[in-house]
Amino acid sequence: MNLRSYQRVLLFTACLLTLAGCGDGAYTAHNPTANFLVNASASDVNTNGQVSLYSLFPNGEAAPVQWSVESGDNADTLGQGRIDATGVYTPPNALSQNTVTVQIHAHLVNQPTDQTTLTLRVHPGFVQPLLPEVATLALGKSLPARAQISEVGAGSVTWSLSSNAVGTGSSSGLGSLSAASCQHFRQQYTSCSVTYTAPQKLPASSAVYLIAAANDTQTIASSKILLNNHGLTSTPAPNQAIQSQNALLGSSGGNNNDYDTYTTPTGQSYIADCCGGTLGALVQDASGNQYILSNNHVLAESDQASPGSTIIQPGLMDGACRPLSDPASTVHPIGSLKVWVPIASRQTNVDAALASVNPGAVNPNGAILELGPLKNGTLTAAPPVAGTGERLQPGNLAFPVVKSGRTTGLTCSHIGAIDLTVKVNYYKDCAETQLYSTKIFRHQIAIEGAHFTDSGDSGALVLNARNAKAIGLYFAGGTNGDGQALSLVNPIRDVLQELGSALGSPLQLVGTKTPHPVTCINYDLPGAHPARTIPEIWRHRASSAAVSREYQRFANTAPPGAILGTAPGASLDNPGHAALIIYVNPQYVDMPVPATIDGLRTQVIPTTAAAVSAGTAPTRPASPVGINLPAAAIEHAEQVAAERTAQIMEDPAILGVGVATSLDRPTEPALLVLVELGQVPRHMPATIDGLRVRYMSLQRFHVTRTRSAVRPPLSSCALRHQMGWQALRNN
Repeated sequence: MNLRSYQRVLLFTACLLTLAGCGDGAYTAHNPTANFLVNASASDVNTNGQVSLYSLFPNGEAAPVQWSVESGDNADTLGQGRIDATGVYTPPNALSQNTVTVQIHAHLVNQPTDQTTLTLRVHPGFVQPLLPEVATLALGKSLPARAQISEVGAGSVTWSLSSNAVGTGSSSGLGSLSAASCQHFRQQYTSCSVTYTAPQKLPASSAVYLIAAANDTQTIASSKILLNNHGLTSTPAPNQAIQSQNALLGSSGGNNNDYDTYTTPTGQSYIADCCGGTLGALVQDASGNQYILSNNHVLAESDQASPGSTIIQPGLMDGACRPLSDPASTVHPIGSLKVWVPIASRQTNVDAALASVNPGAVNPNGAILELGPLKNGTLTAAPPVAGTGERLQPGNLAFPVVKSGRTTGLTCSHIGAIDLTVKVNYYKDCAETQLYSTKIFRHQIAIEGAHFTDSGDSGALVLNARNAKAIGLYFAGGTNGDGQALSLVNPIRDVLQELGSALGSPLQLVGTKTPHPVTCINYDLPGAHPARTIPEIWRHRASSAAVSREYQRFANTAPPGAILGTAPGASLDNPGHAALIIYVNPQYVDMPVPATIDGLRTQVIPTTAAAVSAGTAPTRPASPVGINLPAAAIEHAEQVAAERTAQIMEDPAILGVGVATSLDRPTEPALLVLVELGQVPRHMPATIDGLRVRYMSLQRFHVTRTRSAVRPPLSSCALRHQMGWQALRNN
């Protein structure tokens, strides 16, 4: 046996010895008569997930097999799911019972009789985020909530209250829940509802989380409810409701044909999934003709629609996936698709479309839900400021931003990045399984906050909350699942310019001439970064940097009394890595400090000598709110981004590059590099051209599925084998 073969056997044996423990839920199936094994990333999956399967010879080499779904106990009309040529299994969109089993068959490509079968268990998942996903509720008021799970004819949801989003917190003093009920449909998903009533006094926790568990499994969804004693109630319910005439903008809508069909083995077809979004704003051309503004992927089905196709309100996702052709449909036509900016074109830079308005169908003043003042505990509708919106200027990027959208209603946050170049995948189907195009957008705006937007908010107009002037159009979102997320926004002037070119006439927003403030409801706490334990090895590394020659040179050039001390820290610009905290006198907070010392990132924290001496000094810099930096600093960062972005984006692990604020030193800009979660870039420098580099890991951006939808990672065993096999092949 040569060295290569010996290494492969060791690698393969290591996987066998750890089997299910080699990855979370991963396991292996083996037919004693087969000459290969099948390894799966998980044995259980819900309908929102996927499972990756791999075939291996005993020597550790990949076995070329043909995959197929052999059988299963799901209803034939719903199917057993599908598996692609690479071994990725996607469950069916709906189940006929609480748990179904599916048999996956594999046979060697050159020897079909050499075969094996593996069994997977599939549980129902949630069809969409819990409705409402977020809400603001006055003390003593009640709120109906609804969950849909992907089971037909049966299934249930267990409801509970918690002080945290994962359902493990206390429920004491958080309010009460009514008796729950479920409606079971043979041709639709199961819908379960409950009513939450807020307590009479504010609880100790900052928010109440309403938790829904599907069939008492670990598959949960949560709703974040902010309680207040100001009499304010705000929920997305009006955004999702049917509006019979003079429909308000910010409400649910979409294309009547925007649904996925599934054809059973017997040839029967049915609607398996549907899409929708937000009717963002009203615009008019030079002749005064009015149009509904939203995203291409909302109105034009990501280039798949035909001109003149019917635009409906609410969207199919709020109409039980029943288009106008269904006698039981509850949606109604409000317009016709007019023009869109093509997604597939490399010359376009926005995701936008227009629909002609049916007479009397839409509020002619352009009023948007909840942009107006509070009356009797409810926020009224109001139009945005008319015109072409507000251009973002360096030095004026710290204002709060607001939007009113179908899924999360009225939410507020702040700008997290500008001049962002970003990759976004578009699909031909609502389930995002048939890739249509990967588009690169440039000069985009990113809004921070895990609750600012979600699936269904696409097309919402984003405004400056201080004056109701539009800054952009929301179109995609991504998260890391750990409280951090970005919402992508096309600059409004680019949207109007490109749509105007497609229409052949200049466009402007319909609205008021008088600027007005918009109530700001922020469901995300600033700086929601998880606390980090400082490992001992980081402490040693920071201590070493603090006595290095490079540090001594820096300290010798600092003004007397400027530096108050050092400490080990955890970098916020590069999570998972150490940093050297440098405590400075607040009078010298802007003094020059190297971005790295002895190869270690620095964090600059203003404090007092007394706090350092007492050990009570902060352990992390204060989190910035918006981009509050000098214009010259932003312009320099934009120049670096312009020169370096193309090269950085060549790395397949990189999703985007833009300009943001450094979290390690909030008085400085940073080059924001978005890394696909689970991927490792080829290079991760701490600085580029003297500019700090901030890394943020995110799942790929979604335009139709909820932002938390993920493709499951490889099992550690499969990943280890894959990486090892690639390394061996390259030797």
